[in-house]
Amino acid sequence: MAALTATRTGTVQQARVEAHEWRFVIGVIVFVLAVTTIPYLFAYLTTPPDKQYMGLMVNVPDHVQYFSWMRELTQANLISNKLTPEPNKPIFFNLLWWMMGRLGLVLGLDYAMMFQLLRVVSTLAFLLLVYRMCAWFLDDRLMRRMAFLLVVFASGFGWALVVIKYALRLPDVPLPILLYTFEPNTFLSILSTPHLIDAALYMFVFDLVLRGEVKGQLRYAVGAGLFAQFMGWQHAYDLFLVYGILGGYGLLRILRDRQLPMYLVKAGLIVGLLSVWPGLYSLLLTSLDPIWKDVLAQFDNAGIFTPNLLLLPVLMGGTFLLALFTFVKDRRWALKSQDDKTLFITAWFAFNFVLIYLPTDYQIKMLNGWQVPIAILATQGLFKFVLPALDRLSARRGWGWKSDTLRTGLAAALLIVVIPTNLYLLGWRFVELRRHEYSYFMYKDEVAAMQWLSSNANGNDVVLASLTTGQYIPALTGAHTFLAHWAQTVDYYGKTAMVDEFFAEGTEDTRRQEILKRYNVNYVLYGPAEQALGPYRPDQSDFLVEVFSSPKVKVYEVSNAN
Repeated sequence: MAALTATRTGTVQQARVEAHEWRFVIGVIVFVLAVTTIPYLFAYLTTPPDKQYMGLMVNVPDHVQYFSWMRELTQANLISNKLTPEPNKPIFFNLLWWMMGRLGLVLGLDYAMMFQLLRVVSTLAFLLLVYRMCAWFLDDRLMRRMAFLLVVFASGFGWALVVIKYALRLPDVPLPILLYTFEPNTFLSILSTPHLIDAALYMFVFDLVLRGEVKGQLRYAVGAGLFAQFMGWQHAYDLFLVYGILGGYGLLRILRDRQLPMYLVKAGLIVGLLSVWPGLYSLLLTSLDPIWKDVLAQFDNAGIFTPNLLLLPVLMGGTFLLALFTFVKDRRWALKSQDDKTLFITAWFAFNFVLIYLPTDYQIKMLNGWQVPIAILATQGLFKFVLPALDRLSARRGWGWKSDTLRTGLAAALLIVVIPTNLYLLGWRFVELRRHEYSYFMYKDEVAAMQWLSSNANGNDVVLASLTTGQYIPALTGAHTFLAHWAQTVDYYGKTAMVDEFFAEGTEDTRRQEILKRYNVNYVLYGPAEQALGPYRPDQSDFLVEVFSSPKVKVYEVSNAN
């Protein structure tokens, strides 16, 4: 497979990717998938007899939200929000979970197995595309491989926070966002959050536009626009990255050439016209519908934003620092000296840097995929500046290091520096999973209760439970839940307080009935997680009728439900 690279003068050079390189890429993919599958196997194989592993590795609230969408989209093209008790119109659509739901229906696979299928497919697609991008910008085979491995394995300096935690005997690491953020960490996303890897496929738009420019064919721009629309129906926020980075590249071209890059102007218009529709849909959804407007307004409940500039190197690690060093040392702002390839990487790195501080509650999503230009820029600096410096040092000291040995050793040394945090994150999965606690594990009686609800409750019914079990109710039953998610549950903190109040010992039954009536609650699920909230005994309330019973869990129907 040949990767075409364009120079500033417009000539086309060939950087051929040999078959053995693709074997190397496939080998890395197989290795990564095998390593990241081991924690799942460990969880399944060590599950206690009275519990069920729910198939997730991190971030349960968001994932069960997606699985609720997947369940609902198997039966309809537009769905309502089941993670809140308020009635709402079926006006929501997400292409990824629509495809997952429909394919799961055909294959007969549940959400846990479809999640594993998504891990495999997303990893394969993303890493093949990453190497294709590396081959476009890097002519040297070792450099391509180096950049590729940095994208796959690089992590930040979060390991230092772990050292601080144990040295000071803290209950958790300080500033955990600097350790556990998924978006710029490919390995962690493959392990636990594969839809983020899927989202980063937006960079295929860049690939098509750049190749189309070299060939002078706008059909590539049409393909890029259609693919951007395809991605936008899954992750509308990625359109900010597509438009921002392509627009930034076009701006740098204008500043360098003092003329309009007409192909880019035409391509940009085509991409924009073809892909703007999912963004417009998301804007209208969250502006006009009161439920989804409230959902968007609660995105800051998570309190997760891009770390400030002083802390960003801790999150991004040595690869980022080397990329920043390269940007400065290479005087990347001197546009006149840059060919098109170099200029695009400059634009991608610099304008993406600006976008990660976009004044929105989802700014941290703009980190997704930034690891690719960072790895390419870091690799260029490693071989352009660090390697020659070591060569000169070796010559002065008479060490006699061979150039090829030094190149390989330097690449290996950088990988050793950037990988420790991911080793910790992988190892910590085993520590957490061996505890067999909520919410990665549920009691089988709780799952059985939800199966009963799935068979007996209808899609408009509302089930009240603790947050721990309530977050699973939409995905496993198809019913609305009273409390499930920090953003999707309208008035999340108010409903959290009401659930606590409902199960508290001193609450009057009249207050409980008021809560149930106000939100048209039909069922109350009562198990170990609810018992932990207070000693309330639902069987002593005459407005609740037991309809399901197991040793650990009971389901009560509200006798006066409207």
